Amino acid sequence: MRSFTKLVVNEWLKMSKKRSFIVPFALITAFIAGMLYMMFNYSEQSPAYLEFAMMAISRNGLGQMITLLIIICTAGIVAKEHSLGTIKLLLIRSKSRSQILASKYVAVLLFTLSSFVFTLAVALLGGGLVFGFGGLSETSWSDVFSHTLYQLIYTVVYVTIAFLASILTRSSGATIGIGMFLVVLEELVVALLSRYEFTKYLIFANADLSVYVNGQPPMPGMSMSFSAVVIAAYLVLFLAVSFVTFKKRDVA
Repeated sequence: MRSFTKLVVNEWLKMSKKRSFIVPFALITAFIAGMLYMMFNYSEQSPAYLEFAMMAISRNGLGQMITLLIIICTAGIVAKEHSLGTIKLLLIRSKSRSQILASKYVAVLLFTLSSFVFTLAVALLGGGLVFGFGGLSETSWSDVFSHTLYQLIYTVVYVTIAFLASILTRSSGATIGIGMFLVVLEELVVALLSRYEFTKYLIFANADLSVYVNGQPPMPGMSMSFSAVVIAAYLVLFLAVSFVTFKKRDVA
């Protein structure tokens, strides 16, 4: 366990030493500041700080942007090892390929989690400073955390797809392109295929669990438990393909 932890720490250090590491956090801060400025100066009714935080973290707020930023920042965690040739140095170690790939995936998940914690902290602090920490609000802490969890699950789904794409293509550019394409066009794909029964089994129709908050499933016959099972099944499938491919592929 200690050796695996060292692998994860090593992957995290490699990510954090890049100049681009702080870019997502800077952009998130800038976008939240912009939202606060617009709402403070042009909104007729100012939200409570909890309402602002929930809105900022949701998919219609910064949710999709955060997902895209994470995909862009983590696309090269496997692909660049191949393009730079450093993958050979990793594979000659005593660690198995499964351990090496697992440490990379855990590092990606940690980066995803840290991005959401940062976003939520900045949104709460900014909302409180601008709109005040007091006042009555229909939004509770449980609402904020549940929306954060839904968006986190949504992001993990697409980050895992991008992780698989980086292993299959071994190209950072292709991984970013695939990830952005799926995130941006997911609603269009579901809308075009909505008349077919099999659509409700697609990952795109199930990734966003927040739709069930208002009791509006994407398609008849779907529920939160149904979508949760579909998401779990797809994640297992994506990771299984990733590990099998990474273990069997020859490194030139």
